[in-house]
Amino acid sequence: MKEQISIPTSKVQRASKFIKTGAKVGGNYLKHYGKKMFNPNLTKEQLDSENAEDIYQSLSELKGSALKVAQMLSMDKNVLPTPYQDKFALSQYSAPPLSYPLVVRTFQKYLGKSPESIFDSFTKNAVNAASIGQVHKATLNGKELAVKVQYPGVADSISSDLKIVRPIAARMFKISNIELEQYIGEVEEKLIEETNYSLELERSIQLTQKSAHVANVYFPKYYPEFSSERILVMDWIDGLHVKEWVKENPSQDERNKIGQALWDFYHYQVHELNEVHADPHPGNFIITPENQLGIIDFGCVKVIPKDFYDQYFKLMEKDILNPEYDLEELFMKLGFLNADDTRKEKDFFMAIFHEMIELLGRPFRNDTFDFGDDSYFQQIFEVGDRVSRMKELRNSKTARGNRHGLYINRTYFGLYNLLNDLKAKVVIHGD
Repeated sequence: MKEQISIPTSKVQRASKFIKTGAKVGGNYLKHYGKKMFNPNLTKEQLDSENAEDIYQSLSELKGSALKVAQMLSMDKNVLPTPYQDKFALSQYSAPPLSYPLVVRTFQKYLGKSPESIFDSFTKNAVNAASIGQVHKATLNGKELAVKVQYPGVADSISSDLKIVRPIAARMFKISNIELEQYIGEVEEKLIEETNYSLELERSIQLTQKSAHVANVYFPKYYPEFSSERILVMDWIDGLHVKEWVKENPSQDERNKIGQALWDFYHYQVHELNEVHADPHPGNFIITPENQLGIIDFGCVKVIPKDFYDQYFKLMEKDILNPEYDLEELFMKLGFLNADDTRKEKDFFMAIFHEMIELLGRPFRNDTFDFGDDSYFQQIFEVGDRVSRMKELRNSKTARGNRHGLYINRTYFGLYNLLNDLKAKVVIHGD
């Protein structure tokens, strides 16, 4: 893959890149409708493919929060057509890497040394490149290490990038500007945290130590002495990413084993630690040759406030769907309903959210759950698509929901999708 020798860092440069991409997309639409005049049966597949290519190319050159939005979109199979999902998924670990001189410059700035003066060996070409940083492989005293190096300028461009991406995200996520405003602060806060590798180092050490007892889960060791706010060093984990491992056609028992480890890891964090690895995309999980679940990248961690936890997880209880349960009061506390809603509005939104929590909470209301059941996911996608088209939600004068729910919902939806990729059947409530 061709390396980048620079990243646009100024507001003007980055805004200009977005504008040029918008012009390309507009040109694609003109070409599509021109062809359709002569071929009325022409589908949107080619248009989607061309747009996905142009948008991804632009975002991958910008890196940072712009590319992170693409990564988040690719995790939500209900938001985008398949060409976008496939292309944006590359942002998880296959973005165009930065050239080696820029990597050396980062080492000199933050550690005062070049990579060669620290490690016995260091790959000049990145082995993985994602939205915020890229990974190089190094060796030291016989140990293989993964060295994550952050792209220059990423941390400084978050706020301005989000202002540019905001209207695009509103259209792609099919949510109102009011809802977007409620959540944009949460997104910005998490992205700023993700660019702070010193914070990630601290959280990585703490969370891996606390979760070390979870069966069939493997964590790398981290090295503070070689890390900084823009460089993070950990043990190298051999193995395959989830999607690559599935292509090897593992047995159902092996799929269930990995799926169970994944479920148990998240279950322990959420319910015992009240903080969670909130970035469950395939690039953050590696299946080792011993068939253990290697977990990396604790850059995005959501700390769950106790009052929100108590209210949110009541939605997953078995008796929540009982007609006698006072859902209205709970929905008010969670922000699904507002005090100034009319009775008609309350009934309307109660029906929507009742349907959604029945679907999303279904695994929690079973002792075991088969995430390989594609019909379950089809129901989720169909309900999500129907709800996104409701004018009552798009035109709502107030936001619906709680800002803390953004990353918790994202975490569980990403987890469900991973388990679906694995076609795993897991025990939901263990001993």
